[in-house]
Amino acid sequence: MNLVSLELDLQIVSEQNNLPTDEDISLWLRTFAEVMKLSNGELTVRIVDEKESQTLNHDYRGKDKPTNVLSFPFDSDIELPIPLLGDLIVCAGVVAQEAKEQNKALHEHWAHMIIHGALHLLGYDHINDEEAEEMENLERQILAQLNIQDPYVER
Repeated sequence: MNLVSLELDLQIVSEQNNLPTDEDISLWLRTFAEVMKLSNGELTVRIVDEKESQTLNHDYRGKDKPTNVLSFPFDSDIELPIPLLGDLIVCAGVVAQEAKEQNKALHEHWAHMIIHGALHLLGYDHINDEEAEEMENLERQILAQLNIQDPYVER
C-alpha cells in the first residue's frame, strides 16, 4: 500500500456499545484514500446518538429523523496547506439497527457507512441511477480491498 497522510479527528459522543476503534476507522479511511488516489487530507468523523443525528438531519436536510451518515464537505475559497475534506456524522444506533435488519456484520456495515460518507465528501452521490451505480461500484472496490463483502448483495 502506498503511504497516505490522512489526518483523522475522531469524536465519539455516542453511548452505544460495539463501536469501531480508532484503528478500524483509520484503516477504512486510509484504504478509501489510496483507492481514490488522495495523497493527503483531513476529516472529522463524529459518532453520535439518534438525537444529534435527527437534529442535524432536520436542520440540514429537512428530514425529521435520525439517519446513518451525514456528510458535510468542506468548502472554502481560502487556500490551506492540507486539504480539508469535511465532516462525517455517523449515528451509531441507526448503523447498528440497519446491520441487524439487513443481516450484515456490524463491523462491515460500519466500514461501508464510513466509506459511503467519505465518498460524499468528494462529491459522489446517488440521486439518480447512473450516479448511484458509480458510487456503489467505488464502495464495492474499496470494501473489497478490506476483504469486506459487497454490501448490496442480499444475505
